Amino acid sequence: MDELSAAALAEGLKAIGAGLAMLGAIGAGAGIGILVGGAVQGIARNPDASGNIQTNMILGIAFTEAVAIYALVVALIILFVF
Repeated sequence: MDELSAAALAEGLKAIGAGLAMLGAIGAGAGIGILVGGAVQGIARNPDASGNIQTNMILGIAFTEAVAIYALVVALIILFVF
């Protein structure tokens, strides 16, 4: 294996690794969808509690989105550091 093909192989494996790291974003997207759906149902059933439900929903979205941001950071580290 010459140097050029070894470098191309390394670049390809980095791209695959970054893609696999971004699979965490799929879970975060599904989690946010489930969270918002549950909050909408809760508000529809009890409109008086909408402020409390909405506050907890936004907090949950922020924590769930953090997982996607961590996945993005890992993917960027794989692409540009290694």
